[in-house]
Amino acid sequence: MKIRKRGFLGALGAAGLALAWPAAAQSGLVRLVIPLSPGTTPDIIARVISPLLQERLQTSVIVENKPGVSGMFGMGSVARATDANMLMIVPATTVTLPHFYKKVEFDVLRAFTPITHVASSSFVLVVNNSLPVNSFADFVRWVRNNPGSFYASPGNGTHHHLFMEKLLLSLGIKLEHAPYRGSAPALNDLMAGQVPTMFLPIQVAVPLRSAGRLKIIGGSLRGRHPNFPDIPSLHELGAKEYHADPWYAVWGSPKISGEQAENYRKAIVAALIAPDVKDNLVGKQGLIIKTSTRAELQRMTQVESDMWSRVIEIAQIKPA
Repeated sequence: MKIRKRGFLGALGAAGLALAWPAAAQSGLVRLVIPLSPGTTPDIIARVISPLLQERLQTSVIVENKPGVSGMFGMGSVARATDANMLMIVPATTVTLPHFYKKVEFDVLRAFTPITHVASSSFVLVVNNSLPVNSFADFVRWVRNNPGSFYASPGNGTHHHLFMEKLLLSLGIKLEHAPYRGSAPALNDLMAGQVPTMFLPIQVAVPLRSAGRLKIIGGSLRGRHPNFPDIPSLHELGAKEYHADPWYAVWGSPKISGEQAENYRKAIVAALIAPDVKDNLVGKQGLIIKTSTRAELQRMTQVESDMWSRVIEIAQIKPA
């Protein structure tokens, strides 16, 4: 992606952020760890914002992919970091790790320095075209009339899995879970009619709907996704207690001072409002830019942890 320096600085000036923090460089190389594989959403976010972070922080910023053990390998390296120049971008499922693994070597809520929420997206409930379901009311009726039916996901503990279980619990209905080894085989079986329903990222589902490959029932956020205003939320369709947000956030080494963490936060917020970054993350990736204070991020993750803890316990979700 080509970054236009003039556009970036203009965006900063318009937002009143250009002089909001010291221009002095952070001490040493900044390492931005992605505890997932290349091409995942946290990886895309990191590679889009890193050139602007490098410019703002006046030091080199490198992106390091450290996948493994559902993200715990890379996260562990940040938790053990002895310097104050290591950050990471993680997805919402991070807060569920202690519920799926008996031994997590770090406290997912307290081992890291909170920096900022960076983005959200939306998942949508979809059904196979052959299913006699064309509305949310149809979906609820179909589930109740077809005991023993199932839904697909790419595996235990994924957004697809947890979002469906939360919906089913909120409605007092039941579907059996059919975990696949990855998104592609689950999606292929959905479109082939081998499985009737699942949750999908909205940016994946919309083109398939346009091609007549599946039907979208509603979105997981409390409100409508701004990029897809024609898709109602499940909340507004009748699932009154339902809201599930596939968010992404930046955390850092426990060695980062409060002042340095705030410098990082301001640099990241500035990068996210740059026109080229917004064009990529919002226009191409279907993300919703959302930032926060450090305290807001800490509170949000605690609320999310408590919520998913209840869902996992009530639904009796076990590790794969």
